[in-house]
Amino acid sequence: MELHITATDPAHPATLLDLPWDVPLAEWPEKHLVALPRGISRHVVRFARAGSEVVAVKEVGEWAAVREYALLRDLDRLAVPSVDPVAVVTGRTGAHGEPLEPVLITRQLKGSLPYRSMFETTMRPTTIKRLLDALAVLLVRLHLSGFAWGDCSLSNTLFRRDAGAYAAYLVDAETGQIQPRLTRGQRDYDLEVAQVNIVGELMDLEAGGSLHPSVDPVPFGQEIVERYGDLWHELTRTSIYPKDKRHYIDRRIRRLNELGFDVAEMQIQRSPDGDHVTFLPKVVDAGHHQRQLLRLTGLDAEENQARSLLNDLETWMAGQEDYAPGDPLGARPEVLAHRWVRDVFRPAVRAVPLDLRDGADTAQIYHELLEHRWYLSERAQRDVGLETTAQDYIETILRPRAEAAARDVT
Repeated sequence: MELHITATDPAHPATLLDLPWDVPLAEWPEKHLVALPRGISRHVVRFARAGSEVVAVKEVGEWAAVREYALLRDLDRLAVPSVDPVAVVTGRTGAHGEPLEPVLITRQLKGSLPYRSMFETTMRPTTIKRLLDALAVLLVRLHLSGFAWGDCSLSNTLFRRDAGAYAAYLVDAETGQIQPRLTRGQRDYDLEVAQVNIVGELMDLEAGGSLHPSVDPVPFGQEIVERYGDLWHELTRTSIYPKDKRHYIDRRIRRLNELGFDVAEMQIQRSPDGDHVTFLPKVVDAGHHQRQLLRLTGLDAEENQARSLLNDLETWMAGQEDYAPGDPLGARPEVLAHRWVRDVFRPAVRAVPLDLRDGADTAQIYHELLEHRWYLSERAQRDVGLETTAQDYIETILRPRAEAAARDVT
């Protein structure tokens, strides 16, 4: 048998040749290995250094390795969060000519951890819920892409915190399949498997003393099914809005926020019938919105203020003709954010007289304007715009409030 390497990148085979393919993976010398936390796997898995990269090497049958390699490449093309496939190595033989199992090689996901490593210290229940929310987001995105996992679990997932956001990544696709569209039965089966696996894994942590005493594994397993259902409904129901009904988009964002999810990206497609809106959710950590708003606009705000302003910024950007996420020819988010501050945020705030602000900072003023626009637009069943909002807010809220305060003083 001859060693055969199938790789996605022409540069990889040369670096991969330096690894000891004539030795069973469980016996690889330490000089080739990288000490990183590994999750539970039915196969032998090791992290190794290949050139300047760290890769995960998994021994598995040839049919399974080739199939999973192809599935991971498909998921990469679909932009679904998963590990990157690097290569499949077949034709391995030992020092005495005995056949060795082929391997699947994936790129190590920087900054990621298997769930057991995250539970080495007892996690708070709220943090566990955010991790399960991240897994629900991943499962929804997989199903929307037509991928039936077949073995969703914490063990088959990597978690990563990135700039305050919690994200889950598929790491084991060997039981999956991709179809043009999943049936309700296929999605329900994935959910049932996920619930059983998660409950079992949490019980295992509980038995080892790594689970917070207040966490009951069974309700937590049921909760991911409920969170999935809420998120699936919000992301798949028809969303075509007339152009003058911008507050409908705000309503959808608010609904996602109430569910505990934030909008990572929003796409608006113009059509004769109206604006078709697609949302991409994410799970975020405390302080994420403050950091994001400060990075994009230079505005320093409290967390709830920052969330409100970022939602408005995202809605505004999605309606700009040169907004094209991922397109190098499109305007950068920082450029659009600067334009929003100049053309939208500052004029709206300046419309509010200084003597009526009662010491509120500009971020709070704009947040209150957004809240008022929401109520006015809901009542009028159309987007009333910020100029009308500012005038009404001054006359119906701020001025009466200032007059009442003056009477109290006298």
